[in-house]
Amino acid sequence: QVQLVESGGGLVQPGGSLRLSCAAAGNIFGINTMNWYRQAPGKERELVAAITTGGRSEYADSVKGRFTISRDNAKNTVFLQMNSLKPEDTAVYYCNVDLVVTGPYRRLKLWGQGTLVTVSS
Repeated sequence: QVQLVESGGGLVQPGGSLRLSCAAAGNIFGINTMNWYRQAPGKERELVAAITTGGRSEYADSVKGRFTISRDNAKNTVFLQMNSLKPEDTAVYYCNVDLVVTGPYRRLKLWGQGTLVTVSS
């Protein structure tokens, strides 16, 4: 059994910062790409940032220069540092992890439970 546990959301004023975390726990053999998505009210879920095992990262144009994705491979954890937040960043943020588990070996893509980020004055 493998699960993802997210933390770090909340209410922040425009221009502020938040750091999201997502930890994978369970019978994990290895983790490939780790991603952050978000879904705003009335909109489709969109990819915000992705990071490979080797640390190569990609970002949506809307967050480039403001958000930073990172990972701690020893702790099976991915982070999203969000700076200069804007009201349009308000959304539920989801981590998504591509991993291989044991017992038996198989590849899975899992979603976290989501954490709400609200940017408002």
